[in-house]
Amino acid sequence: MSEAPAPSRRRDRGRSQRSSGPSLAPLPRLEVPWAPIEVLTPEQVERIVQAAYRILEEAGLEIRSAAAREVYRRAGASVDESTQMVRLGRELIGAQLAHAPPRFVLHARNPERHLHVGDNVVNFGPVTGAPHIRDLERGRRYGDLEAFRNILKLTHRLGVLHWQGGIVVEPVDVPVPVRHLFAYQAHIECADTVWAARGIGGVQAEDAIAMSAIEHGCTVEELASRPTLMTVTNVNSPRRVDAEILDNIM
Repeated sequence: MSEAPAPSRRRDRGRSQRSSGPSLAPLPRLEVPWAPIEVLTPEQVERIVQAAYRILEEAGLEIRSAAAREVYRRAGASVDESTQMVRLGRELIGAQLAHAPPRFVLHARNPERHLHVGDNVVNFGPVTGAPHIRDLERGRRYGDLEAFRNILKLTHRLGVLHWQGGIVVEPVDVPVPVRHLFAYQAHIECADTVWAARGIGGVQAEDAIAMSAIEHGCTVEELASRPTLMTVTNVNSPRRVDAEILDNIM
């Protein structure tokens, strides 16, 4: 049996160049050229929309924040303080939805890494909210600040993500009252892309805005016309939203 020929020097050089390490070049904007797949018929979509309107109008949402209920009341919603239920008419919902832009840009510290959102643009980011970390040396364990920072450095260096997430792993070694501050500092120090604020608590949101203004060398007021942050939050149940989540949103 004849032996396989040894790889040429040219092939070796090509392999060496390909494995020279990850690139810090920003991931280009990805736009899907095809129309979205329509899983439902227009009639089915309309049935879902009408059912959602009926739930919001008749059953309502339990809004566990007096300040948020007052915002709803001023906007024209029906508010029952005894049950904390807020009911929204479809005209009010439609008027608010009309304010949503079809597209917008979140500004990164590095202008080449601005995050374009909307239309047919697809953005990739890391998982957020993981309680555990795993590696080959120490195995599976609760997250800590060192792991948090290492993940940010890794995702930034690989060049395969458009933004760097939020609490990519919970740094449980940092006291809860200041944990979000250390997380925000890590985002600013370890990468130059768009990051996300913690999605629970008004103080956490305010601190993120203040630190982002420092990062970008501008005032908090200037961020209103040049947004830099996002957040991800969840309701407690389909029809209940607690005060901490509402404070964060407001």
